[in-house]
Amino acid sequence: MQPPDVKRSVIYTLKPGTINFLPHHQPFNYFARFAPGTPDRDRHLKDGEDFVQALDAGTLPQVAFYKPTGDLNQHPGYTDVLSGDQHIADLLAHIRRSPLWPKVAVIVTYDENGGFWDHMPPPQGDRWGPGTRIPALIISPYAKRRYVDRTPYDTTSVLKFITRRFGLEPLPGVRAGAGDLLNAFDLAQ
Repeated sequence: MQPPDVKRSVIYTLKPGTINFLPHHQPFNYFARFAPGTPDRDRHLKDGEDFVQALDAGTLPQVAFYKPTGDLNQHPGYTDVLSGDQHIADLLAHIRRSPLWPKVAVIVTYDENGGFWDHMPPPQGDRWGPGTRIPALIISPYAKRRYVDRTPYDTTSVLKFITRRFGLEPLPGVRAGAGDLLNAFDLAQ
């Protein structure tokens, strides 16, 4: 991560061989706590290489979010699915080889996908959702094997899962009726 006072010459680009960083795809950019130059930004927001180093060292925090660069995010219109699939597969293989694997739950989510993959119309909801059904994958030694979970989830379900896992107070804005992902895990392990 560069210091905030360094002039950036490339952020949005599709030029081959450059990193396509998409600031609007980084949710923590929208919190004052993580503004450029703040201690929390320096402490908590890291580059992909830092994620892999912490993974190898077994020092990732109990909850970590990873977002691929724009050229690997599989977003329709400016990336390709194959490069993103290969990136996810490589990162998951790296996680499985890490010392953290025995206690890891990886949740791979997508933000839309236009419903192109889906075989049926989206379920009915209110004006805010649930909207188009989108895929998510759960990879973990604790995940149910060969299982397709049909529980209704939304984007707050990941937060609900983290809240339940660590016994935290529910966050405002989390939909009460949305699932918490626990149905996808084999809790008998």
